[in-house]
Amino acid sequence: MSKRRKFAIGSGIALLLLMLGGLAYGWRMYNAVEDTALQMYEQVEEEVPLYVSKDPEVKQAKSAPAPERLKKRASVTILALGVDERAGDRGRSDTMMVISIHPEEERMLMFNIPRDTRTEIVGRGTVDKINHAYAFGGIQMAKATVEQFLDFPIDYYVKVNMEGFARLVDLFGGVEVNNEFAFQLDGQAFAAGPLKLNGEGALAYSRMRMDDPRGDLGRNARQRQVIQGLLADALQLSTVTKLDGLLEAAGEHVRTNASFRELKSFATGYRSALRASRTEEIKGEGRKIDGVWYYIVDERERKRIHELLKSQL
Repeated sequence: MSKRRKFAIGSGIALLLLMLGGLAYGWRMYNAVEDTALQMYEQVEEEVPLYVSKDPEVKQAKSAPAPERLKKRASVTILALGVDERAGDRGRSDTMMVISIHPEEERMLMFNIPRDTRTEIVGRGTVDKINHAYAFGGIQMAKATVEQFLDFPIDYYVKVNMEGFARLVDLFGGVEVNNEFAFQLDGQAFAAGPLKLNGEGALAYSRMRMDDPRGDLGRNARQRQVIQGLLADALQLSTVTKLDGLLEAAGEHVRTNASFRELKSFATGYRSALRASRTEEIKGEGRKIDGVWYYIVDERERKRIHELLKSQL
């Protein structure tokens, strides 16, 4: 499978795992989920200061550590990264997605940050494309850069190398999407209207960009469609029978700073909120600066997205 056939549905894999883990029953299945969670978990030492929002209401709401707020079923914010890793090279975050989940009001907000977004790279002292932050400083720099861009703290991250994504989609028997316009990619034809895609089809569908009049924004919308389709399938109890394969794929391709205990809290307290997902789009304009193409997001739009995240509190 081509390493270019990757996109940030880390949120999809992680949320699927969390939901199914909450449905698992029996000692053998519990142990399998725990083993996978331990394999996924990575403890990252913060080299940059933990972010504190300039917004006093956000600062107050996020004052307690994330694990404590998770136990109280407070809202949490997750950064999902799809990374193109190679041997000896951590690669870049091909796509960034932010998910905010409010369990009490049973709602989820989900949006992509366009990868060419021009912003300060925290810890490097430069202005660059936001997806370069991961290449420069790994998950720490990527997380800190997103937090400053949104003026909003990130509680958890999920990082995915998407080698096994096609297998995951096939494990669920494909994914249903609604295609806005017909196109072709890699020898595959995608008709307009409702489609059911296998793993390879889902990869091609979600990475098409050049023939989309909206470019990356159109690609991001298709990615979110695929995630929502998988989540809809995962919410069916019959999916529990497929947990073994899902756990194997997640253990190999997913890394997160959420511990097994935190994953259990999520599975038991947040699952119902995943049924009501709302998607947003960060508005901006493309512009060349010193010969480099950037996506420019003005302060008004950054404030709008900040307020959307704040409303989740």
